[in-house]
Amino acid sequence: MVTKVLLVGESWVSSATHYKGFDQFGSVTFHLGAEPLVAALQGDEFDITYMTAHDSVEKFPFTLEGLSEYQVILLSDIGANSLLLPPSVWLHGKPVPNRLKIIREWTRAGGGLVMAGGYFSFQGIDGKARWRRTPVEEALPVTCLPYDDRLEVPDGFRAVVTGSKSHPILDGVEGEWPLLLGANEVAAREGEGVEVLARLPEEEGGHPLLVTGSYGKGRTVAWTSDIGPHWLPNEFVAWPGYATIWKNILRWASRTK
Repeated sequence: MVTKVLLVGESWVSSATHYKGFDQFGSVTFHLGAEPLVAALQGDEFDITYMTAHDSVEKFPFTLEGLSEYQVILLSDIGANSLLLPPSVWLHGKPVPNRLKIIREWTRAGGGLVMAGGYFSFQGIDGKARWRRTPVEEALPVTCLPYDDRLEVPDGFRAVVTGSKSHPILDGVEGEWPLLLGANEVAAREGEGVEVLARLPEEEGGHPLLVTGSYGKGRTVAWTSDIGPHWLPNEFVAWPGYATIWKNILRWASRTK
């Protein structure tokens, strides 16, 4: 069985090249950060549709039917405004379906929702990712903080694995994890079914790093570090466990493992 995954985000674009509602950095850089993960997932098991944040403004589906072809949605480094403010709303003042509510209902119906960390994930840099108190946050196994949630650790930290080695997401992940350079600070939800599989070390606050949960019939995952540089160094990408963890996350979220 091929698992269809919609990977959305991981692009920073100069605000001068887009209408003012676009919520990424106002810089002159263009950066695509999903390539390491896409490369790690290559093969016959996953069919990856990679939609950059700036493309998602207009191309992300506006209907539940449009999302129904996917088993997993992975949001990574994309602010909520990218989906809330398409040109129809921002430029023309016309109502459109709320795509954050559609993601929530798609998850409730059995979809696998994953959010990975970054400057425009969870609450993000200066709080501009703005996922707090949204329908998407409602479905996640973590809650966002009301302010800039970045944890910059330039000297690096090693994940503290707190989940059982028998958990399907940790299956086959052996040895010490390479250093990570940052994460988003979140709070794990309380309640049945929420499991913190890995944390930052206590000297860095002990915050959740990898959390699983459920929403309705769907499964949800929060990975609070990035999927590529800078928070995820090249050494982590080259580590065999990187591909193993992400394949396991997608299998678990899609209920194929």
